[in-house]
Amino acid sequence: MTNAGMETIKKTKRSVVAPGVETTRKTKRSVVKRAKIAAIKEAAKKGPATAYLKNVPTSPRKMRLVVDLIRGERVSNALNILKYESQQAAARLEKLLLSAISNWESKNTDTKLEEADLFIKEIFVDGGRMLKRLRPAPQGRAHRIRKRSNHVTLVVDRMPAEAKVEKKATVKEKKE
Repeated sequence: MTNAGMETIKKTKRSVVAPGVETTRKTKRSVVKRAKIAAIKEAAKKGPATAYLKNVPTSPRKMRLVVDLIRGERVSNALNILKYESQQAAARLEKLLLSAISNWESKNTDTKLEEADLFIKEIFVDGGRMLKRLRPAPQGRAHRIRKRSNHVTLVVDRMPAEAKVEKKATVKEKKE
């Protein structure tokens, strides 16, 4: 929260008891707390957008192989990578990335998508629930089969101004 926001929250009420005599009264904690929560909610309306993919029936290890390809990339470049990647997880991640872009657009209605220069700020894969099955084995035994699933979290945000300048400088150096 910004300092200006905190100053408005901490202001005290003044009341005049008699002419020339002034007393100050602190605002209630509940009022301060409510104002803080409102300021946090207002700040959350802008900025990065998140998309979740839950209970994907592939192992987290296989999903991480594809996720590592697009981590930190610009959105347009990541979509191209996912489009031509042959693994099954790529198609699901492409759909998730499009959902995150759409979430960002709905949060930031005043900014055009082309001017925003979005990139994948954060993406990670967590293990989901595991289905346990039994596979018959020789001599009356059984082996346990673990059918794994995963959860993917993707965060999309605008490219910081410093990073834009650095990337352009490295591209010019490579051309020379």
